[in-house]
Amino acid sequence: MDIQLYDTTLRDGMQGEGMSLSADEKLRVAHRLDALGIDLIEAGFPSSNPKELELFELLAREAFAHAEVAAFGMTRRRGIAAEADPALRVLADSFAPVCTLVGKTWTLHLEKVVRVDREENLRMIQDSIAFLVAEGKRVLYDAEHFFDGYAADPAYALRCLRAALEAGAETVVPCDTNGGTLPDTVRAVMEDVVAAVGGATQVGIHCHDDAGCGVANSLAGVAAGASHVQGTMNGYGERCGNANLVTIVSNLQLKLGHRCLTDEQLAELTDAAHFLDELLNFTPNPDAPYVGRNAFAHKGGMHVAGVNVDPATFEHVDPELVGNRRELLVSELSGRGTVRARAEAAGLSIDDATVQRVIERVKELEHAGYHFEAADGSFELLLRKESGDYEPLFRLESWRVIVEKRADGHVETEATIKIWLDGERYVRTAEGNGPVHALDRALRDAIGAIHPHLKDIELVNFKVRILDERKGTGAITRVLIDSSDHRDVWGSIGVDENIIAASWEALVDSIEYGMQPAPDRAARP
Repeated sequence: MDIQLYDTTLRDGMQGEGMSLSADEKLRVAHRLDALGIDLIEAGFPSSNPKELELFELLAREAFAHAEVAAFGMTRRRGIAAEADPALRVLADSFAPVCTLVGKTWTLHLEKVVRVDREENLRMIQDSIAFLVAEGKRVLYDAEHFFDGYAADPAYALRCLRAALEAGAETVVPCDTNGGTLPDTVRAVMEDVVAAVGGATQVGIHCHDDAGCGVANSLAGVAAGASHVQGTMNGYGERCGNANLVTIVSNLQLKLGHRCLTDEQLAELTDAAHFLDELLNFTPNPDAPYVGRNAFAHKGGMHVAGVNVDPATFEHVDPELVGNRRELLVSELSGRGTVRARAEAAGLSIDDATVQRVIERVKELEHAGYHFEAADGSFELLLRKESGDYEPLFRLESWRVIVEKRADGHVETEATIKIWLDGERYVRTAEGNGPVHALDRALRDAIGAIHPHLKDIELVNFKVRILDERKGTGAITRVLIDSSDHRDVWGSIGVDENIIAASWEALVDSIEYGMQPAPDRAARP
């Protein structure tokens, strides 16, 4: 069946630690969700703070190709008529065609939090929904703490849903607000819900991930008959987060045959997930199902050999379906298949003897502290060196770095390099905000005119790890550099007892790799 997707990243997702977006950034998210094919975007609680009011003012002027905006609010306050409740009036006056109201269903909350009797709570649900429906709004009812409420008093929890239905709610959504319910229980309860109200209205599911079952619980809800699913991109949210809508959509469409997105939209899922992470200044989770960098990464030799014969041997779906790609990781566990596949991707033809030399060299280097899984650029250069298809950009004579701290606290770094290129000797000095920056600037100054493509290559990440910490400041240092030419991102590595020497090695590899011809790289977006 078709599943209605409801994204609450901009409201529920923003309750997670470290989550903060400006109104303009939230507008960008809304447009990205619209392009992805999300049906309903919960923009927030327009009466909660000035930023939310600003967002709704911006959204009111926007046009969306597919998605509808939902405003979020609560049922009326105790002892106040719905039409007199200021928060409900803000929802009624909002441009949003859909309003989502959250209300109580757990008797524990009625007794200890809102302190209203059961009948008054039912009237609060009915009055609030009926008021918004009369104002021309389509209303969704989020039944807060529904599964805990059902465990305490099933009959009353269902009465809350019926009250919403009778007042005109378009969709009723049982919520596992505390996130502690398990899938078997969710399915059993949702079957009762669908039997009780499913014939008269749409039933949804809203789960949190406190027991690590947010996605599984959402799928269980759909299996029981829910056709509306709520979640957040990448599982953002308070405590352990909400159910991850990215994983839910992939499972619903690719595993269970439900229709959520078009094939073209599904292929944008990885980019959309990473867009949200980057906008929030988070590093995308490399181990995320479907969209993580490691989701289709193969390291063991037997795995790679199997994938090269038939990807289905070690991949549960085609990575391209969700916009991801296969990664063949190189390490001391790698076999001949990995090396051959990587050589082919680089446009290299290598024989069995070269393959064996590469494998032995990788084992030797990784024993010394190298880590080629994250340094695909350095590994390709290793392939080229062992196959004889390698020409260095320059020959190093020497480099020197001077770091000076002045009495006023200012630190100044100066690097000098001496290199040979095409029979000419180049000596360049540059300043930087650190040794790597200064060396990078000096090297670019020396060869930039001869290699104009160098201006397109920039360092985007720099990571340092100390190996064998017991040796303290004398320990071996591993440096990983990520670089980009605005089409692709690659990693390079350097290992040395001297952190600057390790950095220089990684820096040179990153630039040399960016200059290599690679049909596979050129074809990537």
